[in-house]
Amino acid sequence: MSLLGRAERVMPGGVSSPVRAFRGVGGEPVFIRAAAGAYLVAEDGRRYIDYIGGYGPHILGHGETGIANAIQRALRDGTTFGAPTLAEVELAEVIVSALPAVEMVRLVSSGTEATMSALRLARAATGRPAVLKFEGCYHGHADAFLVAAGSGAATLGVPSSPGVPESVTRHTWTAPYNDLATVTALFEQAGEELAAVFVEPIAGNMGLVLPEPGFLEGLRELCDRYGALLVFDEVMTGFRVAWGGVQTLAELRPDLTTLGKVIGGGLPLAAYGGRRDLMQQMAPAGPVYQAGTLSGNRLAVAAGLAALERLAADHGLVYRRLEELGLALEVGLLEAANRHGVPLTVHRQGSMLGLFFHPGPVRRLSDVDASNRALFAQVFHQLLADGVHLPPSPYETLFLSSAHSEEEIEKTLGAFSRALARAR
Repeated sequence: MSLLGRAERVMPGGVSSPVRAFRGVGGEPVFIRAAAGAYLVAEDGRRYIDYIGGYGPHILGHGETGIANAIQRALRDGTTFGAPTLAEVELAEVIVSALPAVEMVRLVSSGTEATMSALRLARAATGRPAVLKFEGCYHGHADAFLVAAGSGAATLGVPSSPGVPESVTRHTWTAPYNDLATVTALFEQAGEELAAVFVEPIAGNMGLVLPEPGFLEGLRELCDRYGALLVFDEVMTGFRVAWGGVQTLAELRPDLTTLGKVIGGGLPLAAYGGRRDLMQQMAPAGPVYQAGTLSGNRLAVAAGLAALERLAADHGLVYRRLEELGLALEVGLLEAANRHGVPLTVHRQGSMLGLFFHPGPVRRLSDVDASNRALFAQVFHQLLADGVHLPPSPYETLFLSSAHSEEEIEKTLGAFSRALARAR
């Protein structure tokens, strides 16, 4: 019996998260037993250059020494106390110092917890029920957000999940990403009902889709005009595309921010934060309730602190290095596609890349849907056979780490060119 068959006997689809099942590309997933630096090691011993990156957290590569040592030191003193720790305060101080829009922060265990809690806070603070999200943006699997979601939901063709009551989704509005005109019309029709606009300031759950000039600024202006809150979901982009995240690049201040991935150093940790007057409404300071037994888990906090301290200590060297590697990969992919006459659009922000077999432009989910997903699946499997592991869906983002080098980029580009030649 294959490992997948064994897993399917005791786990739905054989996996703990849907996209891992390879439904977006076909075939059986590779079961990973170890990882180091820029490589994954499968149960059968094969090594793969890794562009999954744990879906974002491993900006320094797998098994980075400082993070591993920090986890070991924390483990010696215990795991979960159910009581406050100094390390939580230190991590919160780092986050607050890095993000001008975040004056207070609450640690949780997952991005879904962060966005779900931010939505509850937004509704409580404004006294309004509705939330606006964008097609293809994924904000976790809380009921209110499972409408026109991206990532795994798009791969599975389930834009709104069974089990989500109509009474919940009635308060969720959707608009195409980068379509400020539609958002403006929605505000004009019923802006007084809208508690918050949730947006990935760089969308990473329908591949990587960049905001067009003026889009984020327009959302900020509309929220200010109608009294709604602007929430940046930077679970994926926070501390990944730049120190702090997209909001530091764009010089925009959302009212609330959700974070995850990098701030946990590869362990389960996320956060939501924002203006002091809003965050003071969270229990026990205020009446809005949210709690979690494992929130601020010592091992995750230790890993996150070590990751952020490393990123801060080198004065941007890691980000500059990732920009160089990302640019080399972007240029090489486009050159290979051009040589083989294959329409390809590559979006990139630092170490995050979106790969679309589409002539472009790719501005929203409908454009991603129109890409050649069958070709993506063919190329994916050719690359896998050549020792390169992409995320197993055209709706996912590729991630680089500082553990990648020119050697890995060169091998990847060679494999990509061979894959295009075989797939045509």
